[in-house]
Amino acid sequence: MTLGLTRALRAGALCLIALAPAGVRAQQPVRTGDFNLHGLTAADFPRVTKLAENVYAFEQIDPTKRTVTVNNLIVVTTDGVLIAESQGTVDNVKRLVAEIAKLTPKPIKYVVVGSEHGDHTGGISAFPAGVVYLAHPFSAPRIKQPTEPVTDKRVIMLGGTEIDVLFLGRGHTGGDLEVYLPREKILFMSEVFSNRIFPSMANGYPSEWVAALRKAEQMDVAYFVPAHGFVDSATVMREEERNYRLALERIIAEGTRLHDAGTSLENATAAAHFEPYDGWTRAANNAYAALKRVYMELDGQLK
Repeated sequence: MTLGLTRALRAGALCLIALAPAGVRAQQPVRTGDFNLHGLTAADFPRVTKLAENVYAFEQIDPTKRTVTVNNLIVVTTDGVLIAESQGTVDNVKRLVAEIAKLTPKPIKYVVVGSEHGDHTGGISAFPAGVVYLAHPFSAPRIKQPTEPVTDKRVIMLGGTEIDVLFLGRGHTGGDLEVYLPREKILFMSEVFSNRIFPSMANGYPSEWVAALRKAEQMDVAYFVPAHGFVDSATVMREEERNYRLALERIIAEGTRLHDAGTSLENATAAAHFEPYDGWTRAANNAYAALKRVYMELDGQLK
């Protein structure tokens, strides 16, 4: 879609809203991972959304991808704060810390490294001294801070709040960690789930990734929180978590079809049919690497 067409569509939508009778709900934002298409601008970020009492999501534009957000879960308790995920730059971590200071004077006690990738860990050094960092052993060597290991599950009781740090299986990386609040029924999924962003599978484990999402769906969860893409309502997030799994399953199915037909990896992207997920944010960037990992899994090259 061209920029001019995008602007025209936005203008048309605004006219329809202006002409709508009183009491008619305004048109909902487009479901997308791109803030430009979501009716937002860079000036709208960072933003903090309350998910439950003393639980918040933090969204900040990812400087490496420019149009999508990197998200955090903030859990405030009487004994301190736990943060799920870091940010990709020192400046963005400083903004995160500043927003937390508006919510509570309590110190940051824990940071959970959900994803080892630089767009989530590049600014980790900017957290205050004394923070305990939790990471899966697979990811720990890539983190520029000492970490305590979580290989399966670690339960943290902080100010009377139970916080479960989980490893649901290999997905986006070999060491993805999730954070679950059983009382609030909130699950921060790190990069195992991104909202309306074509799966980035360059380091992923396709079939195991789907299995991890299915495990999450069997849990008592009211609110699925993604690492990238907007944190919308609980209902929308439930739908989009399922959509994300369906996108992964479609990629695996297409990769398997093309692999079994003898299609070379170089020609696979052009021959693949990803509809309707080919319209998701960053599809053109991520499709080749996704198919490559499917081919590698089918060839027994993922260890």
